[in-house]
Amino acid sequence: MAAPVSASTRVALDELISLAALAHGASLARSRRSPALRSGGNTSRWRGRGVDFRESRIYQPGDEIRHMDWRVTARSGKPHTKLFEEEREQGLLLALDLNPGMRFGTRVRFKSVQAARAAALLAWMASAAGDRVGALGFGGGIDGEVKPAGGRRGVLRVLRALRDWDTAADAATQESLGRGLSRVRRLLRPGMRLVLLTDGFSTDAEAARLMPQLAGRHDIAVVVLRDALELSAPPPGRYALHLGPTRRVLDFSDGKVRSAWAERFATSREQLRNLCAKLGIRVLELDGHADLRRALGPLLARSLHSPVVT
Repeated sequence: MAAPVSASTRVALDELISLAALAHGASLARSRRSPALRSGGNTSRWRGRGVDFRESRIYQPGDEIRHMDWRVTARSGKPHTKLFEEEREQGLLLALDLNPGMRFGTRVRFKSVQAARAAALLAWMASAAGDRVGALGFGGGIDGEVKPAGGRRGVLRVLRALRDWDTAADAATQESLGRGLSRVRRLLRPGMRLVLLTDGFSTDAEAARLMPQLAGRHDIAVVVLRDALELSAPPPGRYALHLGPTRRVLDFSDGKVRSAWAERFATSREQLRNLCAKLGIRVLELDGHADLRRALGPLLARSLHSPVVT
């Protein structure tokens, strides 16, 4: 059954809040102890103050005397030094593409609405696992940020921002993914994960430069929003499309137009898919009518550094 028009084309705060029930018992909450889901695959050993003690080991030339573990040294009769682990913030940053192309959909809801719903569910799941949650919106004239915070209050701040950004987004203002990622880089902290929600059409050379830098320091997953009309051309005929105040009529009676239709959309996404595959970034494709719990399950059930999901 199709959702009401208002919920199909605009983000509704009450719906985002209701997704808390859907997040109950989700895989991220059950996998709280999994190192792959907590703070990235690489741990750092720091010798300094203000970090967590990790272990003691045999003293090696070059170790600082002030970090000697005198108790273990006395007990074992061999010099030992303390190792410390970098304090890493357990958090999730949701980066949402708000470009005009996201405000489109032919099955149940717009891509922009489904992206906000997916972000909300991920926020609730992360919060249930004890993580801090933040968000960033780019495109459509939006440059909003919500700094990571914990608990229900932190999630609600993100959800309100998702609703407000959707309302304020300009249907005629385009922003590249590269510019969005440059802001993402400033907001991310060590140990935080990043989930990017986009249709991939804004990918540019700057994004290709920044993605490897981010992937080298953080767990990243990409949720690619798509619509059935982007995957295959409609039956022959004339169709009216609206983008803000602009109305266009597309004639699919021409066989050449129909055959090139899906290929053009696929090519537009190819740059992002190839980039993610090269970097080992997990990709999940999400349709507007998909069941969120089932669709997003694989994203958090295993390490984010996994093969592409199709």
